[in-house]
Formats: sequence, C-alpha cells, structure tokens
Amino acid sequence: MHDIRAIRDNPDAFEAALNRRGLTGLTAQILSLDEARRGRIAAAETAQADQNKASKDVGAAKARGDDAEFERLRALVATTKADIARMQAEAADLDAQLRDLLLGIPNLPLDRVPEGRDEDDNVELRRWGTPAALDFAPVEHFQIPGVVPGMDFQTGAKLSGSRFVVLKGAVARIHRALAQFMVDLHVDQHGLEETWTPVLVLEQMMLGTGQLPKFGEDSYLTREGYWLIPTSEVTLTNTVNGDLLDQAALPRRMVAHSQCFRSEAGSAGRDTTGMLRQHQFEKVEMVSITDADTGLAEHDRMTRCAEAVLEALELPYRTMILCTGDMGAGARITHDLEVWLPGQDRYREISSVSYCGDYQGRRMNARYRPAGGGKPEFVHTLNGSGLAVGRALIAVLENGQQADGSVRLPAVLHPYLKGATTLTGQGSLA
Repeated sequence: MHDIRAIRDNPDAFEAALNRRGLTGLTAQILSLDEARRGRIAAAETAQADQNKASKDVGAAKARGDDAEFERLRALVATTKADIARMQAEAADLDAQLRDLLLGIPNLPLDRVPEGRDEDDNVELRRWGTPAALDFAPVEHFQIPGVVPGMDFQTGAKLSGSRFVVLKGAVARIHRALAQFMVDLHVDQHGLEETWTPVLVLEQMMLGTGQLPKFGEDSYLTREGYWLIPTSEVTLTNTVNGDLLDQAALPRRMVAHSQCFRSEAGSAGRDTTGMLRQHQFEKVEMVSITDADTGLAEHDRMTRCAEAVLEALELPYRTMILCTGDMGAGARITHDLEVWLPGQDRYREISSVSYCGDYQGRRMNARYRPAGGGKPEFVHTLNGSGLAVGRALIAVLENGQQADGSVRLPAVLHPYLKGATTLTGQGSLA
C-alpha cells in the first residue's frame, strides 16, 4: 500500500514509477479522489463549526424571548446536522474508494530493476555449476524408470482432479528428505528461526501481504471464510501484523516448511504434465522483517541463502533479476533462481526472492520504534523460497538420472535417507 502524502508531495515521480510497471493515469485518479475526500472533510468541519455556533445562539434567543429567531436557528441547526451527516458519509465513501484503489496498486520498482514486459526481458546476474554432459538422451522427471513407481498422477487425478499427484515409497521419502535438509540448512547455517504456522488464514492476513483484493482468484476460499495460504509468506509476514516492534529486535528471520495451495488461474495449457505446476505443493519459505536501512542488504543475504541450497544439492542454476513486467505486485526488486532441468533442456524457476520495502508493512500496520527515538516507522519485509520442495525434487531427479534408469542422489541427502545414495531403476533406495 502507498503513502498518500508521498503521492501528493511528488506525483510525477509516483507516476513515472508506475509507468515502468506499464500503468498510466492512476496518479491523477488517486489525487482526484483524495482532493474530493479532503474537500468533503473540510466542508463537514466548517459546517460543524457553524452548527456549534448556531446551537449557542439558539439558547441565547430563547433566553431573551425572541421566538422567531429561536425557531429560525433551531431549523438551521437541524438542517446543518443533516448536511454534516451527508458530507461525512460522502467523505467516508470517498475514503473507501481511495483505500481500495491504493490497495490494488502494485509496489514501485527500484531504479536498478530493468524495464521490460515479460520473462524475456529479465537479466541474468550470474551462473553456478555446469550442466552435466550426458551420453544418453535425458528424459523429464516423471519419465525416469526409477521414478515412475513412486509418482502416481492417475491416483492423484482420481482423488482430486488435474494438477495433483500421489508420491509413494522412495520418491516420497526423497521429497521429505529434501524439505528436512532445507530447513536444517537454514536454521543451522543461516540463522533462521524454524516456525510452524496454520495453512488457513483470515482475509485480513491475505490483504496484509497483498494477495487480496486483486489476486483472490489465485487462491482458495473455504465456505467458512478462511483462505488457504498460497505460501507461508502470508503467515510468517503477518506474525507482526498490527505490532509495534523495537528496532533492536530486527531483523527477524524466519523459515517454515508448509503445504501451499494455488488455483493456478491463468495457467491453462502450461506445464500440464509432471509435478512442475500443482494445485497443492510444499515449500520451504524464508521471511525477514527488517528496518528501512537494512532491507536491501537483507535481500542479498536471503538470495545467498537460497543459492546455498542449490549448491549443496549440486544443481546448476542461474540467478536472474526480474524486469518490471515480470515482477510480482508486492515487490520492489526480485531475484529469481532458475535451476537446470536436463529433461526440458532449459532453466526453470525454483525460487523467487523479493524485497517489498514498507509496502506490506503499511498494509499490516506493522511498525518499529527507531533505536535513536522518533516517530515509529513501518517495517520492511522480504520473502523468498528456500526452496520449492516439489521443484527441487524434479531437479534432483532429472540432474541425477543415469542411463540405466536410476538416479544418483546428492551427498547432502544421504544422511536423511539412512545412507542410501541411489534411487534404483526399479524405484527403491540403495
């Protein structure tokens, strides 16, 4: 959410930043609503002052026996009271319109974010690892012989419809091991606090992190009014919703492994085979709550935390900075990590790490007291996948596949698999 005072003070800069997002004309609409709202408030205050004066004059007219003036003033007070109520209602309606408009406007990109329309305009920052030179034609994860027994899309569809899967046996165990490894790495080496949160949240929590009001179709709403989280970014970030923190307690760094639910609205026809795009999936999510001075440094730190997972799993990847047209609505800057998938012969996204500035802090009314004193400021927030567990499973399976249909597993997973190093071509661990 945006500060209306900042928009009033520098409307040209605000409009220029929105133009980089491909949005035009919103600043004029905002200022028009704001001017009308402030005009109604001022008129109501003036009318209230007139009513107060007239109320005093009513008593004076009655005291001196001036019945005609008494009746005139009493009628004036009644009329003015009705006018005040009308103007206050109009001001409240305009305020709601302005708030709804501001809630639906995306965050402003940092100057360093490249301008562009879609993923083709993203910019590569760096690469790590070299895709293995295979002496056989690689296949996608769900086609690897050793994977086929443990990745059951037919039963998933029977139970829940398309974009669901049932994992079994060794594949399910590798999936679980990946999540445990990621959480342990972030807790033990990166200093994040392990956190477990609900997957059902109130509407206000979805509003706080920006999934509502504009992107409700991307998530699931229960009959009881709870929303299923699309990521634990929603719950972790909202742990400070409405709070006033001490700056000395920041940054607050958290990590959670959770189920996530997305409707995948607008993805019809995309990634319809395999586990790449599912309605229900697991993710290890990182969230940091920081002050205004350290947010960008925290963004680089969080990116390194995600990169470290891929490096430990021996997975080649590249780090991208998203352009203005491909960046999420709540972000000021986003780094995407794209992992190499030999079955697709391309890099695919496995993590997005975003710095949101005070955009979510304002929506949540989450603030901190500056250590040196002064007025409380809104917290700055960051979130990042560390990593998407299902996509990590895909990458491990595809990059480790062997000509005989088995899969060589990364060394860091061996302790989580009781020493097993391989998914055999028959689908067991060995």
